[in-house]
Amino acid sequence: MTPTTILLLIGGYFILLILISYFTGKNDTNEDFFKAGKSSPWYLVAFGMVGASLSGVTFISVPGWVADSQFSYMQVVLGYMVGYFIVAYVLLPIYYKWNLTSIYEYLARRFGAVSHKVGAISFFISRVIGAAFRLFLVAIVLQQFVFDDLNIPFEVTVTISILLIWVYTFKGGIKTIVWTDTLQTLFMLLSVGFSIYFILNELNWTVSEFIASSELQQYSKTFFMDDFFAPNYFFKSFFGGMFVTICMTGLDQDMMQKNLTCKNLGDAKKNMISFSLTLGVVTFIFMMLGALLFIYTDKFDIGIPLMDGQPKTDLLFPQIALKSNLSLAVGITFMLGLIAAAYSSADSALTSLTTSFCVDFLDIEKKPEARQIRIRKSIHVCMSLLLIIVVIIFKYVLDTNVIDGLLKAAGYTYGPLLGLFAFGILTRFKVKDRFVWAVALISVLATFILGKIPSESLGGYVFGYELLPLNGLFTFIGLWLIRNRDTIENEIKPIG
Repeated sequence: MTPTTILLLIGGYFILLILISYFTGKNDTNEDFFKAGKSSPWYLVAFGMVGASLSGVTFISVPGWVADSQFSYMQVVLGYMVGYFIVAYVLLPIYYKWNLTSIYEYLARRFGAVSHKVGAISFFISRVIGAAFRLFLVAIVLQQFVFDDLNIPFEVTVTISILLIWVYTFKGGIKTIVWTDTLQTLFMLLSVGFSIYFILNELNWTVSEFIASSELQQYSKTFFMDDFFAPNYFFKSFFGGMFVTICMTGLDQDMMQKNLTCKNLGDAKKNMISFSLTLGVVTFIFMMLGALLFIYTDKFDIGIPLMDGQPKTDLLFPQIALKSNLSLAVGITFMLGLIAAAYSSADSALTSLTTSFCVDFLDIEKKPEARQIRIRKSIHVCMSLLLIIVVIIFKYVLDTNVIDGLLKAAGYTYGPLLGLFAFGILTRFKVKDRFVWAVALISVLATFILGKIPSESLGGYVFGYELLPLNGLFTFIGLWLIRNRDTIENEIKPIG
């Protein structure tokens, strides 16, 4: 595919998104921007969340990770699925009962203002990093296969990408995103389906022959239970995945904001459970695609693409889709899937960052109504600029597989949220609120130091995704140490 063809695809795709935003953003109210009027059909939210959860990271980085990790990521995914059930039956009832706009308002009601700000800051840092990881991955693909040929710098590529997101979200917010996510999920699934179909045709295989092939056996080991010290040991991956889901979905304003647009708690639960099961199946298909890509690469002697002189497996899928002899349909659906995957997570991240900053830091709901929309739009612009800056920084500092880097970063940034919510739900103690920031900071530093200890000093043990629950445990212990002797006597009244 030529750069011009790709640009035309991107242009047509965004025209479609802008049309959707025109119809969903007509009211231009904060109620629609933050909560979509609490009128979203649960099945629409569930289908759209598949695309938002997969994002460009799963779309490209997970298939590219198969050669190094085989199917070990499925151990994490199994943990995800258990985590989603916990979110549905423990956290969602709290959020709906208290009628929250930002889920971190819970911390204000449970502990106090400092806890509220600590929770919001933890989310803010986490989501900026997470959204930047995802956008970075897509930006480098667009740069490598489109904008380098046009002599357009990476910085301009990033700016254009985020500007396009801003255009279709600045009015409708979450109401627009519920609908655009549905379209984006559809494009993503069509892309992976077409890619598998045409690569199998090129290899002269049926699906059953591929599954039974000796080539697949080289990549498809799923369960790793022989080395407790390894980072991909099953129980470490499983429980790490479970806590990642609880934090990156259940304690994350981005993902929960979509759930809170459902009409009632029952619909939100149905959304979460159906979404979790679908996500598990779809992720497995992505792993199969990853194995197929490496088999295709070996057979036709295709080299791993280079970025800044180094092999970059994240670029293998786009290399095959756009530069090989496969059908043009693979290239077209890949680009549509890539764009959909990237922006289905980035647009909701931008909206949730705007929501959290307005509600948690600016108390926008207490401002005069005439100022609220103006404040929201100004913050939306500021969040866009922030994401541009962070993505550009990543180009010069990121040296790991993106999905691996994202999950490791979550271990440090989501830990305080896990500890705060766990202490609030599992105990009835109050805390000395003014010291909560110190507890969170010490917990993050302790986790960071623990993760940097050489494996030789730990008898060969290598920390993996279990750093996240450990971080939460450190926060929980710290809160226990600063607890008050009195407890909450009466149930806190719901907001609204």
